[in-house]
Amino acid sequence: MTTGGQTTGSGPSNGPDALIATAHALADAARAAVLPWFRHPDLGTDNKAGGAAIFDPVTTADHAAEAAMRAVLARERPDDAILGEEQGTTAGSSGLTWVLDPIDGTRAFLSGTPTWGVLIAVSDANGPRLGIIDQPWTGERFVGGLGVARLDSPHGPRPLATRPPRPLAEAILFTTFPEIGTADEHAAFRRVAERVRLTRYGLDCYAYALVAAGQIDLVIEAGLHPYDVAAPIAVIEAAGGVVTDWQGRPAHDTVASGGRILAAANRDIHAAALALLNAGP
Repeated sequence: MTTGGQTTGSGPSNGPDALIATAHALADAARAAVLPWFRHPDLGTDNKAGGAAIFDPVTTADHAAEAAMRAVLARERPDDAILGEEQGTTAGSSGLTWVLDPIDGTRAFLSGTPTWGVLIAVSDANGPRLGIIDQPWTGERFVGGLGVARLDSPHGPRPLATRPPRPLAEAILFTTFPEIGTADEHAAFRRVAERVRLTRYGLDCYAYALVAAGQIDLVIEAGLHPYDVAAPIAVIEAAGGVVTDWQGRPAHDTVASGGRILAAANRDIHAAALALLNAGP
C-alpha cells in the first residue's frame, strides 16, 4: 500500500528520493558494463533486422548494459515492471515500469562517436515520471523529473533549462536520419526544416539532451519506440520543454502515434513547428 508517495510494509519506497537513487544506480551499472566495449576492436555486432537491406545493429555492449540494469532492479525493486529494448517486458505489480534503452544510438556506438547514450525512465499509467540520459564516455548525466532538472558532468553540476521562445527562423532543429520516416513524414519534416536557421542530423538521444540543456530548439523524429523516448520526455519536460506526437498528443504512447515525436524548447516554438508538420502539401 502507498501512503503519501511512500510504500508501507517491507517493499521498496516509491517516493522521489528512492526512485532517483535507483535510477542513478542503474546508470552507474550501465556505465560500468558498457564503457569497456566502446571503441573496442572486437565489439560483437549482430543485425536485428536479419537482412542486408536494413541494418539494425545490436552489440555485446547493449546486452551487457541491459543485463546489468536488470540485475539492479531484480535486487532493489523486484515488484516493478521492466520494458527493455533487448530483453522485452517483465511484468510487475507496483504500478511502476522501468523503461530501459541500454544504448540509444548503437550505430554511433559501433562507429566510435560519443553521441549515443543510456536511457532510463520510470513510468506510471500517466507516462514518464523521471528520466536519465547518460553519456558514459563524456561523463554527462542529464536528469529530469520528480523535482529535479540537472546536468552532472566533469565540469560540475548545473541546472537544466530549455531555450526561451524565439522565431522559428532562428531555431536549431535536429533529427537522427535525413530520410526521416515515410515519404509523407519526410515532406512534413522538410516543411519545418526549410523554415529554421540550422538543421543537423545524427545525434540520437543526445539531441534530446541538448534541448533540455538549452542548446537547441527542436527535435523531430518518426518510427520511434517507447524505450527511445520515455527518458527524453521526462528530462525535457522537467527542463521546461514540451514533448508531444505530431498531433500535439501525449508522446509516451509512441506506438499508437507511429513513433512520431516533436520535442521543443518551449510552447511557442512547439506550436510553430506543429502547425507546419500538419500543414499538408
